[in-house]
Amino acid sequence: MMTQAFYTGVSALKSNQTAIDVISDNLANVSTNGFRGYSAEFSSLFENALNSTSASSSANSQIGIGTRISATTMNMQNGSPILSEKNTDLAISGDGWFGVQSSGAPLYTRDGNFSFDANDNFVTGDGFNVLGTMGGNISNNILTKTLNEVPLKSAAAQEKLQFPKYLTYPAEPSTNAKFFANLGLGTEMVPIGTGIVDAQGNKNNLQLEFTKSATQTPPGTQWDVVATTKSSDELTTYDTKTGTVNFGEYGDLLSTTLTAIDNNGTNVTIDLGSGYGGVVTTNGIYKSGSSITDGTVGGNLEGYSINKNGEVLATFTNGLQSSVGKIAVYHFQNDQGLDRVTGTKFSQSSNSGNAMFFKDANGNDTIGASIMNYKLEGSNVQMSTALTDLIIHQKAYDASSKCVTTADQMIQKALNMHK
Repeated sequence: MMTQAFYTGVSALKSNQTAIDVISDNLANVSTNGFRGYSAEFSSLFENALNSTSASSSANSQIGIGTRISATTMNMQNGSPILSEKNTDLAISGDGWFGVQSSGAPLYTRDGNFSFDANDNFVTGDGFNVLGTMGGNISNNILTKTLNEVPLKSAAAQEKLQFPKYLTYPAEPSTNAKFFANLGLGTEMVPIGTGIVDAQGNKNNLQLEFTKSATQTPPGTQWDVVATTKSSDELTTYDTKTGTVNFGEYGDLLSTTLTAIDNNGTNVTIDLGSGYGGVVTTNGIYKSGSSITDGTVGGNLEGYSINKNGEVLATFTNGLQSSVGKIAVYHFQNDQGLDRVTGTKFSQSSNSGNAMFFKDANGNDTIGASIMNYKLEGSNVQMSTALTDLIIHQKAYDASSKCVTTADQMIQKALNMHK
């Protein structure tokens, strides 16, 4: 029994020392972004069952010989979000992990302290590349396609995110201009204008001037129209076209000979509508003309932003926006089975299972969480709880030490009695 007490105390010393080390590491990282604390779990050690002379004996037939650390488990509670001054600082609201990679297999972290490096890579503070899906709509620093959303590739097909500092939204020249107006029944000239874009990305003016024709053929009315394309400063005239517009007895548009005009090298169709679906002449209140035109003025990149779905959005000086990539958020069958590599980075293991994505109602991969920018996730270690646990294990360590000392004294006395 004296030997048993000795080994019981020694095992308790070792177990409580391990628990103190775990708690000390937690306390050392109480201010580390994305850190997840650990707890030491104890289990009992038993000798072989003792033989009992009576089957009905109520005596405990097992004698414990100490304790051991069975596992150190990750605390899965999320840390509190901390406000940041960078729009590339991210925090995950809910379950999931960011994927990062330097060389070798990806690692997983809750620390969203991200930024762009000198080579336009989206990276962590210590230089790991952030993983996600590129939109595939950037070529030679030119946006090739506008995307509202980038579909997420499979978990195994994620790539390093890279977004250029300089990106151009290409101009799309106008090819069609449709007009709406009521010219009324008077004889005064009625102007209608709109902006159109040429192939060089310049926004020019298309002006229509309607004047009632000197010669009228009842029952309808006829109007002469002059169309002119000019630069926005009105100093350069690119083209002038004339035509005649024929209206029915009740003001509906029957026909027009003005169909198109040149806009600094680009042909623009002029659509005055038909019937009552465009330009009309009725005895109603005169309304200024309106128009619908296609085409887009070019623009340069103003910056990137990240929304709650992980979309990386490029915003341009022309006021337009496009998604160019999506940040991946990984999930595991057993997050506590992840192997800890550093204080905030983990690798998958046979216990965690492979990294995966959630599926939406249509079976498409989704991040399965919300992303907050201008925020970082703080450590999930509660200092008050950790300090309390530290005191408990220190007291247990002291008690175990006394157990060893007492057992040693008992053994010494027993040896002295046999001298």
